[in-house]
Amino acid sequence: MSYKCLIIDDEPLARELLEGYLDKMPDFELVSSCTSAIEASSILGKEQIDLLFLDIEMPFLKGTDFFKNLIHKPQVIFTTAYRDYALDGFELNALDYLLKPIFFERFFQGVQKFLKQVQNPETDFEATPTSRNDFLFVNKAKKQIKVIFDDIEYVESLKDYIKIHLKEQEPLMVKESISAFENRVDNRFVRLHRSYIVNT
Repeated sequence: MSYKCLIIDDEPLARELLEGYLDKMPDFELVSSCTSAIEASSILGKEQIDLLFLDIEMPFLKGTDFFKNLIHKPQVIFTTAYRDYALDGFELNALDYLLKPIFFERFFQGVQKFLKQVQNPETDFEATPTSRNDFLFVNKAKKQIKVIFDDIEYVESLKDYIKIHLKEQEPLMVKESISAFENRVDNRFVRLHRSYIVNT
């Protein structure tokens, strides 16, 4: 089966890079590569698109605003040079959030998320059983602090530290890598890209 893709990005080099990556994927067909959301609108009106690679920061209309207003939404992977939009992308149920410059390995991971979603559409994070606890302990100022998973909104990577953003509490700054933290939480948490983990 071939999945139809659409690229929307105002940067020629970014479009060329994604076009080259998609060319290596035999199950994916590139329908068009557009310079703006306005140009893409007419294509989406004519073609059934399965996967959208959508830049966020574009002239006239931001990618997030464009996608938000689509009546029939394909699966979307956001691409951007700005990590500040990660939570916006997640709130729109994006499959992935690729931070430029996009390397093939990271692109491939995003495509695999798409394939997993279309092949297992009933998959739900909360429905997946887990044997882990509902909390963990973090070290701060030589103390062990208990953190309840449900209290965590998202986790942000800041070099050698992580910042754990909590509901109705002050964030916790902890000396730990985001990868180490990712290995200690269960499958209700999703790593959007290298700098953010969110609680679904």
